[in-house]
Amino acid sequence: MVILGIDPGYAIVGYGVLSYENNRFGILDFGAITTPADMDFFQRLKNIYDDMCFLLDKYRPDAMSIEKLFFNTNQKTAIDVAQARGVILLAAKQHGAGIFEYTPLQVKQSVVGYGRAEKKQVQEMTKSILGLNKVPKPDDTADALALALCHAHCSGSLFSAIRQQPK
Repeated sequence: MVILGIDPGYAIVGYGVLSYENNRFGILDFGAITTPADMDFFQRLKNIYDDMCFLLDKYRPDAMSIEKLFFNTNQKTAIDVAQARGVILLAAKQHGAGIFEYTPLQVKQSVVGYGRAEKKQVQEMTKSILGLNKVPKPDDTADALALALCHAHCSGSLFSAIRQQPK
């Protein structure tokens, strides 16, 4: 199974692509889609969509694991991230990838074993599980890899069938 983990945003979209066979992980790719702050917002959305389509064409993931949005402060940021998330979901749907959504609490529980783990703990455990020499940067990339790990850990359970959202 090939899993594309996505940490959505409009300035930085973290991604991590893992293969998962017989309880073993292989790292296919990880990085970030970035858009400059001075770029027109609609052009930023188009760039994110185009780059997502490139990743989806290149790796043909069976599943895309994406973070559910949760914002309690800046409404404008939440709306902008939601729009970026929308173009990401559209690209995944058009490319036939299964879409699975996880909350930060679920990712922490799956990767660290503790739902209230600190971000640094999740990053260190992601590094350890994948046998990396250092935590990937930017943080969005490490978060995307954690999302892919979360889906791999949940994909064999009834939990994942419940989590799949028809989009």
